[in-house]
Amino acid sequence: MGQNLLGLTRGELEQFAVSCGQPRFRGTQLYLGIYNRRERDFARLTDLGRGFREFLASSYSAAYPTVEREFVSRDGSVRYLLGLEDGSAIEAVYIPEENRATLCLSSQVGCAVDCRFCFTALGGVKRNLTAGEIVGQALAIADAQRIAPKSRLNVVFMGQGEPLLNLGPVMKAVNILADEAGCGVALRRITISTSGIVPRIYDLAREPVRPKLAVSLNASTDEQRTALMPINRKYPLGDLLGACRAYPLRPRERLTFEYVLLDGLNDSEADAARVAALLQGIPSRVNLIPYNPGEGLPYRPSPLARVLRFQQALKNRQVPAFIRISRGRDIMAACGQLSLADRLRPQLQTNAESLKSLDRTSPR
Repeated sequence: MGQNLLGLTRGELEQFAVSCGQPRFRGTQLYLGIYNRRERDFARLTDLGRGFREFLASSYSAAYPTVEREFVSRDGSVRYLLGLEDGSAIEAVYIPEENRATLCLSSQVGCAVDCRFCFTALGGVKRNLTAGEIVGQALAIADAQRIAPKSRLNVVFMGQGEPLLNLGPVMKAVNILADEAGCGVALRRITISTSGIVPRIYDLAREPVRPKLAVSLNASTDEQRTALMPINRKYPLGDLLGACRAYPLRPRERLTFEYVLLDGLNDSEADAARVAALLQGIPSRVNLIPYNPGEGLPYRPSPLARVLRFQQALKNRQVPAFIRISRGRDIMAACGQLSLADRLRPQLQTNAESLKSLDRTSPR
C-alpha cells in the first residue's frame, strides 16, 4: 500500500496534483472523488484521466481504517473496532436515529485525561490520530452502513481521546467533514466534547470554521471535580467557566454541559443548585447522563428518581436540562465505555483495581 492521501485538504491535494505535473483542478477532482463520492479505488475516478489514475494506483492509496469487529446493540447502535496502518486500534460508534444517524468518532488512541469514572482512560494514551485516521472513521462507518453520500448526519467527537489535546488534526478533519465539496456534514451538526482544556478552548474559539462545543462538567465544586477528573487541578472550574463565557456563540446557539450522574457522589439537589449557579450568565443546556458502568470501576448510576429530581432542580433555576439515555450500553458503546476492552482486558483489569480505594465522599 502506498502513501495514504486520506486527510489531505482540497488545497493540499491541489498542490499535490501540481507536484505530479497535473493541472491544479485535478486536485479538486481528486478531493471530490475521495471525500464527496467516497471512492477508494482510483481506477473508478474516470474524470482524472488514465495516466494520472494509473500513477496514483501505483504509489498512493485512500485507505480507510480496517473494520476488525462489529458489535451490534439491541437498540441498533454499532460499535466498530477499527485497525490502523501501524497496528493500533480505535473504536467508533454508529447510532441510528429517526431522521439521521450520529457518528461518534475518536481523536486519540486511548486517552490521557484519566477521568476516574471513564473506562476509556484505564488503557492510557498511545498517540494522537491523524486527520486522515479521524475522517477515515466516518468514511469507514458510512461504507459499512451503506450510508449514501450527502446523507443527513451528526458527528460527535465523544469517542476515545481528548479532542482538544489533538486540536490541529481534529480541526483539519472537521474542515473536511464540513466542506460541502468534502463529506458535506453541516457544521451545526458537528460537536467537539472536551474535559476542559482551557487554552485550547480559547484556540478553538478563534477557528474560522467552528463546530459546536460540549464541556464535561460532572461536578459542582473544585474538590469534587478534581476527585473525579484530575485535569481540574490544572484547569479549575473558575478558569474553565471563564473560557466558556468568552466562547463566541452563533444566534440561538448554546454551550452544552455534560454531567454524568454517579450514585451518591454528585447527584444531590444541592449539587444541582451549585451547577445552576456556576452556569449563570452562560447560554447553556445540560445533558444529564446516568453513569454507564465499566468493568471493575467503583461507581453506580444514580437511581432514576434522583436523576429526575436533579433535572427538576436545574429547571426550577431556569437551566434547560435533558436526560440523555446512552445508546449501545449492552455492547460497551455508550458514553465513557469505549476502551478496546477486547484487546486490552488484562491491562484494564489491573488499572481498575487501583481505583477501588478512591474516596467516595463529596460535598453534599
